[in-house]
Amino acid sequence: MAGVYISYPFCQQKCSFCNFASNVAPWQTREQYHKALTAEIGSHVWQWLPETVYFGGGTPSLMPPSLFTQIMAEIPPERLSEITLECAPGTLTKEAVRSWRQRGVNRISLGVQSFVANELRTTSRRHTADTVLQDVQLLRDQGIDNINLDLIAGLPEQTARSWEGSLDWIERLQPPHVSLYIFEQDEDSRLGKELLLGGVRYGASRMPSEDLVADLYEGAVARLAQLGIERYEISNFSRVGFESLHNLKYWKLVPYIGFGLDAHSFDGVRRWNNPDSLAHYLSSPPGRMESVTIDPSEEHFYVGLRLMQGIEPTEAEWTRFAQPIARWIEAGLLEHDGSRLRLSSAGVLLSNEIFQEFV
Repeated sequence: MAGVYISYPFCQQKCSFCNFASNVAPWQTREQYHKALTAEIGSHVWQWLPETVYFGGGTPSLMPPSLFTQIMAEIPPERLSEITLECAPGTLTKEAVRSWRQRGVNRISLGVQSFVANELRTTSRRHTADTVLQDVQLLRDQGIDNINLDLIAGLPEQTARSWEGSLDWIERLQPPHVSLYIFEQDEDSRLGKELLLGGVRYGASRMPSEDLVADLYEGAVARLAQLGIERYEISNFSRVGFESLHNLKYWKLVPYIGFGLDAHSFDGVRRWNNPDSLAHYLSSPPGRMESVTIDPSEEHFYVGLRLMQGIEPTEAEWTRFAQPIARWIEAGLLEHDGSRLRLSSAGVLLSNEIFQEFV
């Protein structure tokens, strides 16, 4: 079944490493966005019934309850099995969680990034480890047990010891799902610009080395596995039965429709996305943007190989990509097991280089 993505691009503050189409905005601007977003959703003709809804951002937990209710009223409810809301730690209240739960939310993703105070300061995050503890307890008290916690390996001031401290908190909180990202320098973020300039703000002069970041990631993979939280996609780990049903659609090339600023869509043949400029989005009529036809084989490799189970290439794909497949297998970065092809453990850390071979 297909999915729905809703973009809510507003935050309390802009993180130093963030380059997403999100920002702080006055209430008047947010109200304009609310009207544009609901108009876009209301004008959509549903050709299929969605199974999942994912509210991303930005910080969707800042969304007014009335807007959330209005959005959910526009989405066909018959087959919905997973509704995920991204939240910033410290933005949850008992009333809000209870309201979300009553309207079908059954999965929460908390953007923790780190449990270490000095690392959080460099990223402009306001929460503490105790904030996350309180949020997780609140969610469980209100009947939401399907919780994801985000972590980033490679933040400024991060060390092997501090990373173990964050993983200690994962062990203490026992979430069923963890998303583990490797920090990527982006010149459009404040931290990325500072790194390019050789500056010191945002902890730019105290970045861990690439070798250390790789060790942090691999150490986390092993430690999460000991907790029963297994890697099923390059950046995603879960206990059995708690995989993100919505995100799996992206990697398995299942259709989805996106609404809101910079939201992407895919119908199985073509991809398109909304403007990433708020001014452009607010001035554009609701409806489908310019689309691009995909190459199914390239997408199969580029997206499907992110999954640890790998892919089953077609006979034509084995022939078309014979040379890069053979080269990466010989290098120990791809594994061939019967009809399946997948990244090796070493290949995960070089996945971007491998994927480029198939585009």
